[in-house]
Amino acid sequence: MSEVTLDNQTNYNTSKWWKIGLFALNNTATNLYLFIIGFVSYYVTGIAGLAVVAASAIIGGSRVFDAITDPIIGFIIDKTEGKFGKFRPLMIAGNIILAGSVLIIYNVTHLLPESMQLIFFALMYGIYIIGYTLQTACTKAAQTVLTNHPKQRPLFTIYDSIYSIGVFTGGQIFVANYLMEKYNDNFTMELFAELNMYGIALSGLFTILATIAIWQKDRKEYFGLAKNNVKTRFRDYWPILKGNRALQMLVLAASTDKITVMVMRQPAVYVMFFGIMMGDYALSGTMSAITIIPAILITFLGVNIATKTGLKSALVKATWIGILSAAFLFIFFLIVDPSTVTLDNLGITTIIFLIAYSILQGIEKLTTPLVMPMIADVADYETYKSGRYVPGMIGTAFSLIDKVMSSLAPVIVGLAVGFIGYKDEFPQVGEALTQPLLITTLILMFGVPIFGWMISLIAMKFYPLDHTKMAKIQQAISDMKKTEESDT
Repeated sequence: MSEVTLDNQTNYNTSKWWKIGLFALNNTATNLYLFIIGFVSYYVTGIAGLAVVAASAIIGGSRVFDAITDPIIGFIIDKTEGKFGKFRPLMIAGNIILAGSVLIIYNVTHLLPESMQLIFFALMYGIYIIGYTLQTACTKAAQTVLTNHPKQRPLFTIYDSIYSIGVFTGGQIFVANYLMEKYNDNFTMELFAELNMYGIALSGLFTILATIAIWQKDRKEYFGLAKNNVKTRFRDYWPILKGNRALQMLVLAASTDKITVMVMRQPAVYVMFFGIMMGDYALSGTMSAITIIPAILITFLGVNIATKTGLKSALVKATWIGILSAAFLFIFFLIVDPSTVTLDNLGITTIIFLIAYSILQGIEKLTTPLVMPMIADVADYETYKSGRYVPGMIGTAFSLIDKVMSSLAPVIVGLAVGFIGYKDEFPQVGEALTQPLLITTLILMFGVPIFGWMISLIAMKFYPLDHTKMAKIQQAISDMKKTEESDT
C-alpha cells in the first residue's frame, strides 16, 4: 500500500505522477472562485449600486475577519484525524461553502433594499472567505503527505501552473472574446450567471478528482512522525510563527508575489490596459492565448531548475526576470504610442511587446505555483525542529496571506482609479485615454509587480531552506521514523 522508496538512505514518501497532477486541481478549484469573485466589483457597483470605494473597502476590510478564522481553521485541520482522513472532508466542505456563497452574492444582493446591500455583501463575503480558507489551506497542508521527494515536490508547480493558465488565461479569453461579445460589452446579470455556472460546475468536479488523488495518503502514518508527534495546543502557534524563520520569509515572499499577480489579473486593470490604453479589449483574450505556450515553456524551465538546484534558487531566478520584463514594459509604453501595438500590423513595436509581455506573463504564472511546494518544505522544517506536525497552521498562515493579498488587489485598484476621478464606477471599455489614466494603468500593470517582486527577493536572501538544507532535513526525519519503527 505504501509508496515509500529508498533513495540515498532516505525513506522518501513518493506519489504517482497522476496523483500529483490530480491533487493540484484542488488549487484550481479555488482559483476558479478567485477568478469569478474578481468580477464582483463590477457586479456590486454596476448592478447592485454600491459605490466603488465602499465595495473595495468591504473586500479589504473583511481581512480583519480572516485574522480570526484562519488560525482556527488551521487548528481544526491539525486536530482532525477522522475516518475519512484529515484533508478530504474539509476540501469538500470548503467547496460547498464557496458554491453557496457565490451564488447568493450574485443573485440576491441587488434584490435587497439599498440600505441592506452593503451589510449583506459583507456578511456573504465573510462566508465565502471561510470556504476559501478551508479548501486552500488543505492544498498547502496536504502536500506534506503527498510527497517529500526533492525531485517530486516541484512537479506540483508544473501542473498548478498549467491549470492556472487554463483558469486565468482561458478564463480571460472566455470573458473577453465570448461573454463580452455575447452581451454587447456589458457586465450584465446574464453574463455573471453564465460565468458562475461554468465556474461552480468545474470547481466541484476538480475537487472530487483532487479528493480521489489524496485518498491513499490521507492517513495517520503519513502525518509527520506519526507516532511521536508533539501535541500542539492553540497557544503554541505564536511561538511556532515567531521561531520559524523559513515560515516568516516565505510568507513575506508569497504575499508580495500574490499582490503582484492579483493586481495584474484584476478585470478593471485589463479593461484599462487593453480596452482603453490599447483601444481593443478583445486583444486581452487574444494575448492571453498567445502567451500560453511561452508560459508553459517557462514553467518547465523553472521546474527543471528547481529539481536540480532547489525551489529557492528557481524562485529567485524567476523573480529577477519578472522585474526586468516589467520594468522594460513600463518604459516601453512611456516611449511608444500604445495604439501602434496591434496584431493587425506586426510592426517592430508589436513584436517587441509580444516578446516582453509573453515573458512577463510566463513569470507571473510561475512564481506563485513555485511557492506552493515550498510551503510543504516549511512544514517539514517545523517537524524537524520541534517534532510538531502542524501543516494546518502553516497552511492557513499562507492562506491568510493569500486572501489578504487577493482582497487588497481590488482595494489598490479601486483607490488608484478613485484618485484620478472614478468615484462611482470603474473605467469602461472604449473611454478616451487621458494622461492620468495612462500613468495609473502602467503603475498597476507593471509598477506594482516590480515593487512586489523586489520585496520577494529581499525575503529570499534570509530564507534558509535551500536544496542542501532540505536534503539534511528529510534525512533527519527519515532517521527519526526509523527510530520509531525500531522502538515498536
